[in-house]
Amino acid sequence: MKIACMGDNCIDVYRRLDRRYPTGNVVDTAVNLVKLGTPASVISTTGNDANGIWLRNTLAKEGIDISHLKIGSGPTAITYMDMDGTERIHGEYVEGVLENIVFDEEDIAFASDHDLVHTALWGKADSVLSRFREDGIPVSFDYADRLDHPLVEATLPYVDLGFFSYHSGRDAWIEDFLKDKVDRGMKIAAATFGERGSLAWDGAMFHTGEAYPAEVINTVGAGDSFIAGFLHGLVRGYSLSECLRTGARIAADVVGVFEPWINDERG
Repeated sequence: MKIACMGDNCIDVYRRLDRRYPTGNVVDTAVNLVKLGTPASVISTTGNDANGIWLRNTLAKEGIDISHLKIGSGPTAITYMDMDGTERIHGEYVEGVLENIVFDEEDIAFASDHDLVHTALWGKADSVLSRFREDGIPVSFDYADRLDHPLVEATLPYVDLGFFSYHSGRDAWIEDFLKDKVDRGMKIAAATFGERGSLAWDGAMFHTGEAYPAEVINTVGAGDSFIAGFLHGLVRGYSLSECLRTGARIAADVVGVFEPWINDERG
């Protein structure tokens, strides 16, 4: 089972701390998948600058299939970051070559040769998702905490697995929200609540997951790593409760390091 991760990539730069790392929603998810033992590809465009070379070399070293990580003419995207205690602060975003990213027919055909396609809100892959529905390829989408973003409605007909971040914890509103998304197209809709755990609705019942204890160093990558753990379990036939637990375990590992990836291989 292999997963195509289609969307954004960038470099997070902490100028005050003099630290940086390659990242991006689908990059983080792909690396954590591979570290768990699930093959993954990154379909995106990075720059032809030093940051782009660093990102490509890093992903190749991590075992990611980068055959469709294109090199554009221009700078790699950068997000300037800072920290408020253990919480990351997103500052200026320089889009670079991602401003003109295009997923062509070769990218779509390559992605369709996988067992699942994962993308995210800022990945700019929403315009090609209908193609995967036509090909019968399940699609996973990370909406982050933008529950009212227009793309939630626009992508609903094409998304099988929807992931949302909801800061208030489990309540009647989020239960109704998840039910609505499954009623209108998704097969599974899941919400994460940080230290309050997680919840998934499959059209028949709710499944709950507890958060794992963690010594938090940096919350960056928590959502992406949770999704990686969930998808890793899903393609291996875990129950939804087990998928939620696996996601929570990997997220707990990731918030315990500064970077957005786990540091060791886990099964």
